[in-house]
Amino acid sequence: MTQVHATAGDAVADIGSGASLAVGGFGLVGIPDQLIAAVAAGDATDLEVYSNNCGIDGVGLGILLDAKRIRRVTASYVGGNQEFARQYLDGELEVELIPQGTLAEKMRAGGAGIPGFFTPAGVGTPVSEGGLPWRYDADGSVAVASPPKEIRVFGGRWAGRRYVLEESISADFALVHAVRGDTDGNLVFTKSARNFNPLAAAAGRICIAQVEELVEPGQIEPDAVHLPGIYVDRIVHTGRQTKQIEKKTLAGVGAKGVQ
Repeated sequence: MTQVHATAGDAVADIGSGASLAVGGFGLVGIPDQLIAAVAAGDATDLEVYSNNCGIDGVGLGILLDAKRIRRVTASYVGGNQEFARQYLDGELEVELIPQGTLAEKMRAGGAGIPGFFTPAGVGTPVSEGGLPWRYDADGSVAVASPPKEIRVFGGRWAGRRYVLEESISADFALVHAVRGDTDGNLVFTKSARNFNPLAAAAGRICIAQVEELVEPGQIEPDAVHLPGIYVDRIVHTGRQTKQIEKKTLAGVGAKGVQ
């Protein structure tokens, strides 16, 4: 049964040092900002994070990065987070970069109980052949590099192509954000927040969801549920989320107004 918690701090209280976290969101869209802030308010360190990216400086997962609370990140891109790039290049942070679609499928497979799968993405590159720098030494040399992965060729409609084995992701906890949820844990996501949040939720052995609107069971139409409550262990009503912009791009302003 899904437990309803009064505060984000209560919901994440048992996340300890060394825990692994699957975190939803895309850029700053749909990030579980209040759950992340609650983790940052605690004393957990040496965290391992699975997320599409790591927020930006001082926002989202960037808060945990700034506080040096994250040991390892598995993500698709560094984005505009300068501290993320600095820690990685200075050898303070271990980073595994994965093609975005592969990362999504690794989370989905973990939630579905599938230990691994074969994909053509990354075949013939360092993704499959190994050698990607996961961690640097302080002098700039590579301290830890990615290992080579198994390659297989299949028959039938897949004949003639090579595929690389990718292991699925299963994290200790999942932190996700939903626009609406009921007290049974059924969740509704909105727009692009729906991409990684359901996948991250399924990949966590304990899923913690923050919701903007919390309703009673039956108030969400079954066909409208994006993630069933069977995946959600804890839920907290955090209210309407303040939308943040990752990168502002403004048009030039001339004598006749915006151009």
